[in-house]
Amino acid sequence: MGQGQADIAMQLLHECARNGEWLCLKNLHLVTAWLPVLEKELNSLVTHENFRLWLTAESHPKFPTILLQSSLKVTYEAPPGIKKNLQRSYESWSTDFVSKNNNVIRSQALFALAWFHAICQERRNFIPQGWTKFYEFSMADLRAGADIIDRICSKSSKEVSWDFVHGLFENAIYGGRVDNTFDLRVLQSYLTQFFNKDVLSGGKGRKKLATNIALPSSCYDKDYTDLVTNFPETDKPSFFGLPANIERSAQRFISGQVISQLKVLRRLDVEAGKFDKDKWSNELTPILNLWKKLNQGSQLIHAKVQVPTDKSGNEPPINSFILQEYYNAVHLVQFIHSTLASLSKVLRGSILLTSEVSSLAKNLLNQEVPLAWQKKWNGPEDPIHYLRTVVARTIALQGWVQKVQSNSLLSDTVDLSELFHPDTFLNALRQQTARESKTSMDALKFVCKWAGGITGVKQSVKIGGLQLEGCTFDGSQLTSNQPNSPSVSSVPGCTVAWVPKDMGDPYNPSECISLPVYFSAEREKIVTKLTLPCSGNQEIWIQTGAALFLKSV
Repeated sequence: MGQGQADIAMQLLHECARNGEWLCLKNLHLVTAWLPVLEKELNSLVTHENFRLWLTAESHPKFPTILLQSSLKVTYEAPPGIKKNLQRSYESWSTDFVSKNNNVIRSQALFALAWFHAICQERRNFIPQGWTKFYEFSMADLRAGADIIDRICSKSSKEVSWDFVHGLFENAIYGGRVDNTFDLRVLQSYLTQFFNKDVLSGGKGRKKLATNIALPSSCYDKDYTDLVTNFPETDKPSFFGLPANIERSAQRFISGQVISQLKVLRRLDVEAGKFDKDKWSNELTPILNLWKKLNQGSQLIHAKVQVPTDKSGNEPPINSFILQEYYNAVHLVQFIHSTLASLSKVLRGSILLTSEVSSLAKNLLNQEVPLAWQKKWNGPEDPIHYLRTVVARTIALQGWVQKVQSNSLLSDTVDLSELFHPDTFLNALRQQTARESKTSMDALKFVCKWAGGITGVKQSVKIGGLQLEGCTFDGSQLTSNQPNSPSVSSVPGCTVAWVPKDMGDPYNPSECISLPVYFSAEREKIVTKLTLPCSGNQEIWIQTGAALFLKSV
């Protein structure tokens, strides 16, 4: 199905229904706007007893529910695992294609491609540590990659330019789907590891493709398929370069998904403007009670906070940021309170239902954070978690304001997880450093040190509230996780500063690795990146999916 096919499909539908034939309409996810027409036609269609209609489609949120419910559904998913993935790849290639020109390097490169393709696809089972999101690596990528290898290995020159392959795979084929810088770094690491002259030498390579996987020194298809047959059915974390305890992280993520799906299943189908007092009261009263409990003992709801102003223009940027952050936080709390108060009055029958309250209730009944709240601050997706986080961070900011007033903020360790906008705090530190050193912000770079302070800087701050996934860090060196290691571990405080670009780094570039700092364990938004000292090969830590993130409230 596609553009201009609707009339032809409708004609075939009537013919097949009349003659008792079978009809298959493919790719209906491309024509979701036409599906109500098909649905209406099916309801009035007089059919032969032998008539059958097959519909194929990818998962799509706008696919009509009634059409789904009236159909027998079959879901097709490819068998999981690297072994099955490799077998599918070799089933798509003919024996002649694998052994073409009796070129051993070409045949080895095709196996390396199939292995790379399998690793990229199966690593998606470990989101968000494997990849931060689900990337649509497909057989089209495999076909394009095989075509490139066929072309580049068929040239008369004996020397294969693997850098050329790296570039095409990274920028045009597989990497074209990746939109996270650190995911792209993982992809680059795999390309460097699998496609090089030490692995693909035409004989027994000086390096193995992966742990205990040596490539055959032949161009025969059977040698490679026999190698695949001997692979284990279950994937080892070492195949991906992931830590030994990756299953713990995967289980934690999957359990979170199951909980989210259960919440979706129990959502109430509430139409906008339709008011059922008993149903609303039963579902929404716990949220109202939670909000009341969270604000007990605090004066946030009634606090009067003036708009921060800097009449003199000499207020340090960090102080201005903290005061503005607290002002916005208090107003967010009061805005949420006003919306929930209106909802409470509607439930009690004190005021009439408005469109705003109706929209708020519908979101909360669907276990969603109201859009009006998200516009003020884009936080957690779960409304209960959102409310807890807002109150906890606003209360914590009261302590920050007190330290600003006593000029003691930067003398203590600051917990970035207590801020609504920790990335803006780091930018304020940059502004303050530039002002004190009388230089431009563009002339500064961000550095960090885990043991001791940073010498020769105008302004530095020690940050805490960080957690690490993918490996363990004791403040001096990264170490690999063991099967029984916790999936997430705390890390020591870190001193950060903005320094002139021509100033030396605290660590030798070859003995450290830059890791992202995400707002949360879901790895959706980056705060900054920090450098951690590591021993030896940086590729090891890149492939583990190691990342820092702010601790959750």
